[in-house]
Amino acid sequence: QVQLVESGGGLALPGGSLRLSCAASGGTFTSHAMGWFRQAPGKERECVAAISWSGGNTIYADSVRGRFTISRDNAKNMVYLQMNSLKPEDTAVYYCAASKVMMVTCKHDYWGQGIQVTVSS
Repeated sequence: QVQLVESGGGLALPGGSLRLSCAASGGTFTSHAMGWFRQAPGKERECVAAISWSGGNTIYADSVRGRFTISRDNAKNMVYLQMNSLKPEDTAVYYCAASKVMMVTCKHDYWGQGIQVTVSS
């Protein structure tokens, strides 16, 4: 069983930046592709970005491509989401997730508790 804990959320100005971090424990970190999802009020959960076990392959939602970057540090069992040029529509609860597979995917099996990101002036 993989446990995931997010940190780094909060309030940002439009055009600003935030970096989300996710600490993983339990299991073997490199056995899992990882991802970041978000859910805004009244909307379905969206796969924002995902990364393969090695970090060599990534995918992004069209809405964030070019602004967000997912990365991982396998030595530290950490995954990150660097969010730049933030927009009010990026406001949501963000979730870190781990997949049972190693290849990049938006199908995940383990979830963090979520962290709020609010973009507002």
